Amino acid sequence: MSNLKHVGRYISNKRKVVVAYRVIPGDSDHCLVVPTESLMAEEHDTLMKLVESDAGQNSYELAEAMARTRLPDGRIMLAAFHTTGRFNKAPSDTIELTPNRNTSINLKELNEMVAQQRGVTVEDLAIKPSSQPAKQDTPVEEPVQEVTATEESVITDEELAAQYRSQADSLFKEAKRLREQAEELVPTKRKKKTEESA
Repeated sequence: MSNLKHVGRYISNKRKVVVAYRVIPGDSDHCLVVPTESLMAEEHDTLMKLVESDAGQNSYELAEAMARTRLPDGRIMLAAFHTTGRFNKAPSDTIELTPNRNTSINLKELNEMVAQQRGVTVEDLAIKPSSQPAKQDTPVEEPVQEVTATEESVITDEELAAQYRSQADSLFKEAKRLREQAEELVPTKRKKKTEESA
């Protein structure tokens, strides 16, 4: 691909990152990144395949696609990376996006340019718990808010409750999917015992 969204690096040491959230809700000067060298090989490969896929390139924030993607061991990528500490919170001006080998752009400057073009603030670019980002081009299927609930931003009880409900819904769906997969592997109901192998 000529240009890839969501890929970048730390300006200071050139270490590569994948940007999960360009703007953290409630903390518009920071982003959430995954340093790729911290990942295990299968995690890295799955993440990069997602970034390069249509789902990854069409997502407003990559975290949305990560919430719908499974790692080889079956875990949901977004939740797994959050639980295992793969995410780093970083000031936006310390990250530069590198859509191709010859181009780099400071993430903070990019956020400011996008906000200016849309006539909104940088904070408005963040995905909200129960709403769409302002004037966004790509529709969001499921606003993802799992990670930001643990950040240091001050949120109201109502917002926290909304996040918990959203997470509960996601976990319920995830549990249902896992049960269905388990049933496919080994059905609970034994239909016939005649063909059991010794």
